[in-house]
Amino acid sequence: MTNLFPFPEFNSKKTPRVIAGPCSVETPEQLDTTVENLVKVGIRMIRGGVWKPRTRPNGFEGIGSLALPWIQEVKKKHGVRFAIEVATGNHVEEALKAGIDVLWIGARSTVNPFTVQEIAESLKGVDIPVMIKNPVNPDLGLWLGAFERLESVGLTRLGAIHRGFSNYRDTTHRNSPMWQIPIEFRTIRPEIPMINDPSHISGRRDLVASIAQKALDLNFDGLMIESHFQPDAAWTDAAQQLTPEVLGELIGKLKTRKVHFEAPETLHQLEEIRQQIDEADREILEAFARRMHLVEKIGAYKKLNNVAAFQRERWQEVFQSRPEWGKKLGLNSETVEEIYRIIHQESIRRQTEILDQ
Repeated sequence: MTNLFPFPEFNSKKTPRVIAGPCSVETPEQLDTTVENLVKVGIRMIRGGVWKPRTRPNGFEGIGSLALPWIQEVKKKHGVRFAIEVATGNHVEEALKAGIDVLWIGARSTVNPFTVQEIAESLKGVDIPVMIKNPVNPDLGLWLGAFERLESVGLTRLGAIHRGFSNYRDTTHRNSPMWQIPIEFRTIRPEIPMINDPSHISGRRDLVASIAQKALDLNFDGLMIESHFQPDAAWTDAAQQLTPEVLGELIGKLKTRKVHFEAPETLHQLEEIRQQIDEADREILEAFARRMHLVEKIGAYKKLNNVAAFQRERWQEVFQSRPEWGKKLGLNSETVEEIYRIIHQESIRRQTEILDQ
């Protein structure tokens, strides 16, 4: 795995690894007090927003370059490392001059290959850790492409930040975690460390702990959590920030998991269960193939009678009944909904092909 953070004070003293700090650097006093209290709970890697690209204009968009001397001061005073977001080549130049230790590319920047390329070109020949947040939209290719652009100019100390994705159907999270996407990313690029950002996924401080634990359960390599000494008075994202004291309590309660089974007898039991899963998966695929065969028969019948592929009433009946069936079987109804959206898309595709033949 990439040695993303070759800093002993980050890698040896805290398990799990945690990057923490305010959403935005606001004033010298706010930054100093927050960092001082974070150090007390063992945090040595600090994050802070300097340039804050916002969804809509006329809001606070960061102090900007004025904050860089404040960061230099707290680094010297408290002996910490500091990470900030950069969104342009000029941001990179100013951050490097100020001695920033770690950079990250934000979700709004990752979605734009032109922006990522500009940042990559400005980092050519520089040896500094860079983390890349997933794009706002659930597009794995864009996320992977951003890493390829940075690698093309010689950067090697790279890490990924999973901060969730825009999803209008998710009413619980600020950004839907869509855990399958970072899992697929890790399948393709297992050597790249994966950091979870439960603050941006949750949008609410009461959900931060559960999301952080879920990330550790999935063997993420670390966490990035927003912390402010007076979160309710924060200039940005007040609802999702924790006080350093609460953050320290949260970290103390988190459980880390072993990566592998160690005892031979438990490994044997695991393999037996996995064989049963394989058999169940074959049965699922056989049932799916059987369903698609029936869908094709319906498509042929619709073509014979000149009927459209999409029947709204039937779809509503399926979409309402299947989650209820799944719930009675102990399944998560939202998961069943998502599965049947995919099944319905494939059904419509097959029927449309038959109608157009």
